[in-house]
Amino acid sequence: MSAEGPQPLAAPRGRPGHLLVPTRTKTALALLYDERLENAYDVRLKLTKEVLTIQKQDVVCVGGAHSSANHRTVTLHRQPVGGLGLSIKGGVEHGVPVVISKIFKDQAADQTGMLFIGDAVLQVNGINVESATHEEVVHLLRNAGDNVTVTVEYLRDAPSFLKLPVGSPGPSSDHSSRASSPLFDSGLHLNGHCSHTAPSSPSSPTANEPKYEKCWIDTLSVPLSLARISRYKGGTEKLRSSAFEVLALDGASTGVLQFSTAQDCADWLRAVSANISDLMLQHMKMANKCCSPCEQVVHMGWVNERLQGADAAQTFRSKFLALKGSSFYIFNTPPVSTLDWGLAERVYNLCEVLFKVHKIWLSDDCWLQANLYLGLQDFDCEDSRPYCFSVLASHGKSHVFSVELGSELAVWEKSFQRATFMEVQRTGSKTYMCSWQGEMLCFTVDFALGFTCFDCKTKNVLWRFKFSQLKGSSDDGKTRVKLLFQNLDTKQIEMKELEFQDLTVVLHCIHSFIAAKVASLDPVFMDSQSMTRRYMCSS
Repeated sequence: MSAEGPQPLAAPRGRPGHLLVPTRTKTALALLYDERLENAYDVRLKLTKEVLTIQKQDVVCVGGAHSSANHRTVTLHRQPVGGLGLSIKGGVEHGVPVVISKIFKDQAADQTGMLFIGDAVLQVNGINVESATHEEVVHLLRNAGDNVTVTVEYLRDAPSFLKLPVGSPGPSSDHSSRASSPLFDSGLHLNGHCSHTAPSSPSSPTANEPKYEKCWIDTLSVPLSLARISRYKGGTEKLRSSAFEVLALDGASTGVLQFSTAQDCADWLRAVSANISDLMLQHMKMANKCCSPCEQVVHMGWVNERLQGADAAQTFRSKFLALKGSSFYIFNTPPVSTLDWGLAERVYNLCEVLFKVHKIWLSDDCWLQANLYLGLQDFDCEDSRPYCFSVLASHGKSHVFSVELGSELAVWEKSFQRATFMEVQRTGSKTYMCSWQGEMLCFTVDFALGFTCFDCKTKNVLWRFKFSQLKGSSDDGKTRVKLLFQNLDTKQIEMKELEFQDLTVVLHCIHSFIAAKVASLDPVFMDSQSMTRRYMCSS
């Protein structure tokens, strides 16, 4: 993904024009998981181009006399066959309220039109039961007589386990077990304790009584512009199972959204990521309107950086990266104004850093983007996160980053290659001070001419070789490098040994210029960091 700006190379044939799926608008049911309480709550998600909205169910008054309170008081007429027509779960001993978990069709509770699954029972015949145990509430309801008045309040955040799943079998009639689990479902739909055997008249609301409906209410809207996604628990290495969290720029969070299947989670992860990426592209285009052609933003986005010096339990911290003009930026928060670009935590010259993709784990979300060609580096990496890359800078300093999706990793790789290519073309050459045979010299890497070594004072050229003449190199990992060039006339190999103050920067520069030179001759190279290896991630 790239913002508007110079386009040095056409997209290679056979490759997708973009690496993320189109913008989506969708809705679905999910669970909102509370990691602190270890409870999950039913929610509905509504995704639009700019916002992810969390909806929770609530009971609202749609007609009749409106009540200012959220409480509803309902009188049930116990039936000889069917009892109260409801089941309950929970109790204070379980740390959860007593909740109506099932309402039986055409029986007493259903006929009122005022009771719903998810209603917490607050009072029974005027007796407060908010601090009552499960068995105490069951006893009250069973022995409350033919006419039972209950006061209820719908719980938006009732744990999902308190509600009987759709299609599950009815509750057991064996109440002697005294089960101690909050999943225990006490049915009050049997005959119960009636003082007579004549059928009771059906319960039904009068014209003046309020009418209620259960519906989905917007409770939180998270803007997706400059938002980020996390599949990991709080900067740790613990991957959430079929779940992720969306965090907005202003700190608002959806909370942990949990899905019934891995495929559902992957579909939503892909859709939300696509919308975030589309908004990020718009943000980049706006930023580029204020920038000169040589300072265009090529790519930006959220990543997670591995903390330096972390122990075996690696920890990561969110960072915002940007490729703009000649520089690679690392921010703690995204730049939203022109002045913010001066607040970067780190800034590196693109020609003097080296981008490397770590070994990739082809895990269960490989389907995210079929036919992605990823150039992989063949070196050991102990990162437990599957999609990692590193940026090596001066004096051996490195930053290790991870992203959430394989498609994101591919975008970062391609963007680094393109941004570096453009910077090499703009810069043309880089010159560094060095020493050779005891003399202080200047070493130049030039996009057109290759390698040149000349006297700093007299400017006399001591030797010059083309990129194609470089046949090998070696270094001591500190300051010295040996460059092996082939003489075009004699075909003999000539060795040039140089010493630099910051050898890493020079080696990275040489790598960048060679890569850009090859890319200018073979555009396909722009889509693979390695000319000798390619990897296709397919579904």
